[in-house]
Amino acid sequence: MEADVLVELKAKQVDHTFTYHIPDSLIESVQKGVRVMVPFSHQKLEGFVLEVHKDQLGSQAKDLISVIDEQPVLNEEMLELGKYISKKTFSTLISAYQTMLPKALKAHHDVSVSKKYVSLIRINKEADLKGKQKELYEVIQKKGSVFKKDALMISSYALKVLLEKGILKEEKQEVYRLQEESVLEEKKVTLTSKQQEIVDTVCKRIHQFQPYLLHGVTGSGKTEVYMHIMEQILKQGKEAIVLVPEISLTPQMVRHFKQRFGTSVAILHSRLSDGEKYDEWRKIEKKEVQIAIGARSAIFAPFTNLGVIIIDEEHSSTYKQENNPRYHAIDIAIKRVKTHKCPILLGSATPSIESYTRAKSNIYTLLELKERIHQKMPSVKIVDMQKEMKQGNRILSSTLKEKIESCLEKKEQVILLLNRRGYTTIVTCKSCGYVDKCPNCEIPLTYHKDSNTMRCHYCGYGSRKLTECPSCHRKEINEYGMGTQRLEELIKNTFDAKVVRMDMDTTSKKGAHEKITTAFENGEYDILLGTQMIAKGLDFPNVTLVGVLNADATLQIPDFRSSERTFELLNQVAGRAGRSEKEGEVIFQCFNVDHYSILCAANHDYKSFYEEEMRIRKKLQYPPFTNLALIRIHGKNIEEIIESSNKIATYLKRNCKEATILGPSPSNLAKKNQHYYYQVIVKYKNTKDVYEHFWFIRNRYQKDSHISVEIECNPLKF
Repeated sequence: MEADVLVELKAKQVDHTFTYHIPDSLIESVQKGVRVMVPFSHQKLEGFVLEVHKDQLGSQAKDLISVIDEQPVLNEEMLELGKYISKKTFSTLISAYQTMLPKALKAHHDVSVSKKYVSLIRINKEADLKGKQKELYEVIQKKGSVFKKDALMISSYALKVLLEKGILKEEKQEVYRLQEESVLEEKKVTLTSKQQEIVDTVCKRIHQFQPYLLHGVTGSGKTEVYMHIMEQILKQGKEAIVLVPEISLTPQMVRHFKQRFGTSVAILHSRLSDGEKYDEWRKIEKKEVQIAIGARSAIFAPFTNLGVIIIDEEHSSTYKQENNPRYHAIDIAIKRVKTHKCPILLGSATPSIESYTRAKSNIYTLLELKERIHQKMPSVKIVDMQKEMKQGNRILSSTLKEKIESCLEKKEQVILLLNRRGYTTIVTCKSCGYVDKCPNCEIPLTYHKDSNTMRCHYCGYGSRKLTECPSCHRKEINEYGMGTQRLEELIKNTFDAKVVRMDMDTTSKKGAHEKITTAFENGEYDILLGTQMIAKGLDFPNVTLVGVLNADATLQIPDFRSSERTFELLNQVAGRAGRSEKEGEVIFQCFNVDHYSILCAANHDYKSFYEEEMRIRKKLQYPPFTNLALIRIHGKNIEEIIESSNKIATYLKRNCKEATILGPSPSNLAKKNQHYYYQVIVKYKNTKDVYEHFWFIRNRYQKDSHISVEIECNPLKF
């Protein structure tokens, strides 16, 4: 018997299978979807078995070395899903399969045995080992393992031996802190008639593929709708996946699901260790849970009987992976529900333009929640900062100051959004105009006062703050712009209030998001300020005021989606105010006071924004009226990059007559981490007109070690 094995060859980017002979000792172990070790040239490589042949096809085939998995890690659905991802994202098939599996599984060929699952004794090499200690040490020495901080990484075969010998034993204990807490008695929630109508509509199609778009204003009870649908799904013996933009930012939502469904829930997100992610993945694979809640990668949860996929905040750009393979979680979700013949529910207060267009075109079924459950939408006031600056109010308008003081007097809470972390954004020399830039990326460094360092938010480069200009050697250093650190300092100096900041700098440690949000929810702080991570997924009953500084800043980003992102951000953060019985107020401080995205967000008017945005996009032929492809060309030699970019653009102009080719041109971030970036943008109607040419370009540069060419269809960022 022989097997076709897909192996990873990073240097050559080979993307096809090789045939290996299956030794008699491994015949019973080799199945489609298992990982195996194979000889390749003078090395041993890991690979996936894609086919098993009963007949011998090639007499020269080498023998497989070993089988890594007792059961396939990729079932038939996942094998086909990987092919779909590879085709859609122009990525290698091996990278598609690897992105679907937990990192611990991919990196170690072994099992992460959490200390909360397995009773084990750490081994000291110099200890006088006896009994089971000695047996354990001997097994892991022979079969392989790695001690890590939180777990013992043991090869599958070693684990099997240790369990058979009774040296290790499984313990059905919960892994996460939320699971260790006692499940609180849940308050019985009665749905509104509109909520119940939506639940009934979705559940009627429980056994057929049907995409739904739930357009519900902030505070309209979308989460409760999700949970009622899932209750019906579980009663049918089926499973559910719930995606949120970034689960570490929404501990409140996780808490709601844990209270409702208890130990039936697995949690998958970026703040878990590799071992913890692996443990959760195994719980799903072993059918110990029926629900997976997580960020983008949770869409690959290995369920085999899906009943629904729910995607909250479906407009969020975090559902698109920004490195290869550049898949979009919504595309993967739709592919999976088609396979399982079940519904998918996309929810948002600000649906993406593309999703709402699909709903208007009856590709999706549109469901709407137009009103809040407890209270009316907050009132919004737009403050013109040009007028305020003439009165000496450069950062906080007089209106916002008064509103904050009023809230503090009433013992109510405030949220302030400034979508720029750090202390100041640009440091320059007053004499000669020198700007302190990153040597790797050639963009201005941001000053962080707490560490007194200048940092690059793209590559991580850091240096001490300038005290003398390196160009003219004068000491007249100016600081411009404001970040969240400086705003925090200003707020503390202006108001008698307890202030907490939430941005990438204060939430870098595990559990920091939940610690901050829980403290604020419990009233330990009066004012929460931060970047866009505080704009969505948070529900604080005592917040009655939201202030947005530089509300129009995102309009300056050179991207056709800038207006859409501005509207989304402002609408979402405004929705944090007045979510309980107390009425809410919102202040937008900006300069572009007449821009339609600002005005529509202030009026909570999605439909007017959609109509104006569609008018502009139709005129300029942007999605959803056309498709876009972004071809990135990057490398360390700028001359080679420019030459290759010109060749690619010339080839496309010659061969894609129905498409519009823009560029080549330097990317908005022209240099990052010592790599130069150029781009070519392709506008096209029909994929058949361009895809074969994209594949030609991809294959032409796939093996070029000096130049990297990446092709992304319908990118969310430029």
